[in-house]
Order: sequence, then structure tokens, then C-alpha cells
Amino acid sequence: MIQFPNISPEIASFSLLGLDLHIRWYGFLYVLSFVLAYFLYRPLLRLKGIELKRDNYESAIFYVMLGVILGGRLGYVLFYNFMDYLAHPLSIFAVWEGGMSFHGGALGVIIAGIIFCRQNKLSFLAMADAAMPIVGIGLALGRLGNFINAELWGKVTTLPWGVIFPGAGGLPRHPTQIYELLLEGVLLGLIAYIILRKNLKEGLGFWTFIGGYGIVRFLIEFVRVPDELSFYDKFGFIFGFMSIGQFLSLLMIIASIIGIWFLYRRKT
Repeated sequence: MIQFPNISPEIASFSLLGLDLHIRWYGFLYVLSFVLAYFLYRPLLRLKGIELKRDNYESAIFYVMLGVILGGRLGYVLFYNFMDYLAHPLSIFAVWEGGMSFHGGALGVIIAGIIFCRQNKLSFLAMADAAMPIVGIGLALGRLGNFINAELWGKVTTLPWGVIFPGAGGLPRHPTQIYELLLEGVLLGLIAYIILRKNLKEGLGFWTFIGGYGIVRFLIEFVRVPDELSFYDKFGFIFGFMSIGQFLSLLMIIASIIGIWFLYRRKT
């Protein structure tokens, strides 16, 4: 077993104008992912033969950021805790208390991307293929932030790499954040980059990442402690065993199968 390292979730704390301000690793890594996206997306777009003017490029980055933030927050509200937020609607804006959904963020980015591509007469699938390696980087950084926060850990395990997280009962648990970092972030990001470099069928990188994420997340949820949600108290697990995250991941898997089928059915 491994003892959780003594890492503070805060990089720095200070007072400014009478306000106590905190810089946290999770927020820093979130911002870092957007900064990396700004510098990495343009060369990846060139691999698809897409060259955007500076204004259009920065607009694309802005659309992505907006989709991630709004989609991630609204997705968590709608998918995970709708009744609680319905009873306390002002808490929707309390983002500092946590609560972001990857599934919601992904949907938000897809909608924002489609709008941007239609406005600029660009191929959404080509733009999405170029973005998938960056999505992998963002996921890896996000899961690293979850690990530093000692949150979203897994169930009790006897495996030698089980981690004793603070507040987890003193028992070794699956480091599910690291599982997701390596599989959703590193592995899927690398696969998406290889598909992009080999210039395979347009849209294959996008749909492969969507389906791959669904599979990885669906499986990891079996060893991950589910969020404490009123939904489970009232209705139980979906179909008796499936968490909300697994159900949404299953929809991603189905969508990716249909998407890839259409790619190869469609004539060039």
C-alpha cells in the first residue's frame, strides 16, 4: 500500500484588499490546459490542412473554453444533482464549491464547435480530430488535480498500489484518478495523435476518443466510489448496478459506434 503524499491542494494563499485568496492546484491545472491548448491546437490543425487567421483561431479557442466551462457546470447540474439545484438555484453559480461534469463539458464543446464551424464554413470532424490529443492532455491534468485534492478515489483494495487517502477511513483504495489520468488522458490522447498523424479517415480520431473514453470510464466506475447524490438515495442505481457516469459513458459508446459506422458507410 502507498501512503498519500503530503501535498497541499493550495499552491499559495494571500490576502488582497481584505479578501482571503487561494491559488489551488486544480484551478492552476485547469488554466494550464487552456494555455497549452492555445499553443498546441494550431500545429495540430495544420496536420489536417487547416490554417486559420489569428482572429478566427482565437475565436475557436474561446468557443472551446466557453463550451467546457458552461457545459461542464450545466452538465453536472442537470445530470447529477438536478433536484438539489432546483431547490437551491443560486448554488448553481457557486462553482468554487466544485461540481463539473466531463460529459457535460464534452457536449458543450461539441455544440460550441458545431456553431463555430458552421459560422466559418469549416469541417467539424476535421477540427475535432485535431483537438482530441489536446483533450487527452486536459483530462490528464484534470485527473492529476483530482488526485492532489484527494478526491474521487476508488473502493478499498488489497492491490500493492492501493493508496491511503486522507478522509478515506485509513484503508488503501484504488487510485482511480491515476487510472483515468493514464487511460483517458495519456493513452487515448496518444491514440488520437497517431490517428491524426497517419491522416486516417476524417472523424475517426474524434469518434475513437469518444468511444474510448466511454469504455474506460464505464469500467473504472466499477472500482470508483460513486458520488454521494440524492439521486441514488431516491431511485438507486440505473438498472440496479449502473451509476450516472456509467450510463452517460454507455451513451458515448453507442454514439461512437454509430458515428464510425456512418464514417465508413459514407462515400468519399
